Amino acid sequence: MNVHFSSMTDEWRTPKSVYDALDKEFGFDFDPCPMGGVWDGLAIEWGNSTFCNPPYSQIAKWIKKGYEEAERGKTVVFLIPSRTDTRWWHDYCMKGQIRFIKGRLKFGDAKNNAPFPSCVVIFDKYAFNCQRG
Repeated sequence: MNVHFSSMTDEWRTPKSVYDALDKEFGFDFDPCPMGGVWDGLAIEWGNSTFCNPPYSQIAKWIKKGYEEAERGKTVVFLIPSRTDTRWWHDYCMKGQIRFIKGRLKFGDAKNNAPFPSCVVIFDKYAFNCQRG
């Protein structure tokens, strides 16, 4: 049975090339939800420059937490599905910098590309300054 992108798992490894390019730009020092989940990233303080590819079944909680961390002066970069019709998208993502990814990503060792478009959402002082005018 092909379970890729089903609800049987929430863990999909970020494509290395995507992570490496973002890490080069932002110099990440923290990942609140690493593969294997060694801690509860929603319950702890995040780093100064955080990368997050959250569990998509709880994405609203992760986006809210990342936004709150950025309000404290931190940089938070999300790799998420581009779900522009959701409340969390409009409540939080629209307040950050959004970079749409052309095509569909292939996560981890998957045989096929994701069945959804992806994007990068950045919450940082620059995005917040633009939003405040």
